[in-house]
Amino acid sequence: MNLSGVGIWSSPLRYSDPVEAAEAAAELEEAGFSALWIPDVGGPVLDAVENLLRATSKTVIATGILNLWMHEPADVAAAYHRLAASYGDRFLLGIGVSHAPLVDAKSPGRYRKPLAATKAFLDGLDAAERPVPADRMVLAALGPKMLALAAERTRGAHPYLVLPEHTRTAREVLGAGPLLLPEQTVILTGDAAEAREIGTPWLRGYLSLPNYANNLLRSGFTEEDIATVSDRLFDAIIAWGDEEAVLRRIAEHREAGADHVCVQVLRADPRVFPREEWLRIAAALR
Repeated sequence: MNLSGVGIWSSPLRYSDPVEAAEAAAELEEAGFSALWIPDVGGPVLDAVENLLRATSKTVIATGILNLWMHEPADVAAAYHRLAASYGDRFLLGIGVSHAPLVDAKSPGRYRKPLAATKAFLDGLDAAERPVPADRMVLAALGPKMLALAAERTRGAHPYLVLPEHTRTAREVLGAGPLLLPEQTVILTGDAAEAREIGTPWLRGYLSLPNYANNLLRSGFTEEDIATVSDRLFDAIIAWGDEEAVLRRIAEHREAGADHVCVQVLRADPRVFPREEWLRIAAALR
């Protein structure tokens, strides 16, 4: 399982037309991206995983993340082994505890004790008739306790909405062995106003979630930065500009200890596959 280099994190690969998603996945594999990451905020995420596995032959397909509140461990373990038998060793099971406002929206009070809930889900995977191998799982992790659990129970961590400074801190917590696979959001435009028009509404949605807001507060940002989506915060989280700006930010994560960086490209319409931008980044990486 190749988890070096650069991957792509993409909502359209998960939630847009499956036929176009398959075509895009094949194109991304040809372009040289080592992994494709898709989110899970409801629906048959493992069906989407299989769609991308079927469309590719060597690229790793990863959940970034599978929401543990929406799945039963025994079902996930059975699906993992079915996919591994059909498509080889290319499915990386990224698991996450999500966020209280999202989980409690349909089941008030369900979200509680996220660290304990994650441990219980991992225990369930271990207790399945055919357990999921620990080295084929990673955890969404921001704080030190979840990072430590990722190092202890899985192959590593997949932090989302983080800065290179967080990558450096996460590497210190994880130690030298576990994988560190951060997400990096980018916008390919040299126009600051356009970048903010695209990125601010997207970023505001994530900043309303306590896990991300608290992590940024730990990183030195203020409540005002978060409430106003300050330029300082925006520029720290989103790499915008030309391809060189994207490559610089990827290099910063790598220098801070990342093994693999998955790039999420934003466009004005989040439903549209940013295929042109993906290919521009691939060409720059070559």
